Amino acid sequence: MLSAFVSAFRTPDLRKKLLFTIGIIAIYRLGANVPSPGVSYGRIQDCIGTLEAEDTTGVFTLLNLFSGGALLQLSVFALGIMPYITASIIMNLLRVVIPRLEMLYKEGQTGQAKITQYTRYLTLGLAVLQSSAFVALARSGQLFGGPGNCPGIIPEQIDTGVPTWMMVTLVVIVMTAGTGVIMWLGELITDRGVGNGMSTLIFASIAAQLPAEGWTMREQEGDPVFIAMLGIALLIITAVVFMELGQRRIPVQYAKRMIGRRMYGNTSTYIPLKINQAGVIPVIFASSMLYLPQLGLQFAESEDPGPVYLWIQNNVALPTSPLYIIIYFLMIIFFTYFYVSITFNPNDVADNMKKYGGFVPGIRPGKPTADYLDFVLSRITLAGSMYLAIVAILPNFFFIYLDSDTFINFPFGGVAVLIMVGVGLESVKQIESQLMQRNYEGFLR
Repeated sequence: MLSAFVSAFRTPDLRKKLLFTIGIIAIYRLGANVPSPGVSYGRIQDCIGTLEAEDTTGVFTLLNLFSGGALLQLSVFALGIMPYITASIIMNLLRVVIPRLEMLYKEGQTGQAKITQYTRYLTLGLAVLQSSAFVALARSGQLFGGPGNCPGIIPEQIDTGVPTWMMVTLVVIVMTAGTGVIMWLGELITDRGVGNGMSTLIFASIAAQLPAEGWTMREQEGDPVFIAMLGIALLIITAVVFMELGQRRIPVQYAKRMIGRRMYGNTSTYIPLKINQAGVIPVIFASSMLYLPQLGLQFAESEDPGPVYLWIQNNVALPTSPLYIIIYFLMIIFFTYFYVSITFNPNDVADNMKKYGGFVPGIRPGKPTADYLDFVLSRITLAGSMYLAIVAILPNFFFIYLDSDTFINFPFGGVAVLIMVGVGLESVKQIESQLMQRNYEGFLR
């Protein structure tokens, strides 16, 4: 990996791409720390300090991780790329329901460009809703642990002379515009930089939190625990890399065909079915669903809670409870199968192979091939779902071992390590492929 980056910096055009990507990431991190106009920066910092000293297991900690700590600061880029991720997931799900979207997807580059445009519009709509909700939660104190916490984040009219609704509207507009700028920055990285732009930005957001999380762990648990956690982190990352690169290769052979005066076919290739075919999406789905009870508890908080409230608080909404871990584990397995069934259609793959004269050795083209692919995919998905679930629940066991709720953004397991390893591998693959192209060009000359 390091040799690939060194070789890339020695190549002028790749060096420009890498430096361009680093520059965009720097702009993104700058926007994540610039407060939105109308927000009291000093009051926000006091609230964040109080929250970190008391408890950081609130409902918005995962979103704060994805935004690189920008959400709780109500910065210009407070929403991060979560609206875009949500919009992309919704568009993938709607392809199953709306035939028009499926037709656009199959049209190739033109149709996918339209789907991308629809995703942008949906992203901005979700950004308006999310920014309005977060501003309202910040004003009520729910964003910082409970009702009435941290008043004065957005100054009232009596303090500034500006109507409160105008200040709130300004913050919402700025945060929505920030989401649009983030989309643009991500597309710039994809077009002129290295790797997928959106994935690179979320990688930068998570990586920005690692030093603070590691230092907090070292201060609270001591050097021996910190060194042990670093060793465990290396083992987890090694296992994740091994699983992310694992795939089942289905051999495919193409028969000879005469088209005009040319002979085509008589070649062999394979269909790579990854063990983790669904990526990190099932973990995000399951995390979002399990955050709903926590969100409901925050809104229903009272001085005299009933037995139902206490049972949900101690079992469904507590990350260290056995019931929470079991539900989380099973939901990840379910969502993995669900998402793979949407994104990979064995019937379409079998029809395309049959159309171009391809077949799996020993399997008849058409429906038998589709049944075979479905058979193999279902078993690979079982292993992939178990792997995702195990990695995702690792932080919960660390909470139990450390007997502390201060590591909800634990960087060595769960969503963080899956995203960072996946983005890192894809970026290295892209750099190596471009280096290989240049080496071949030099060889042919």
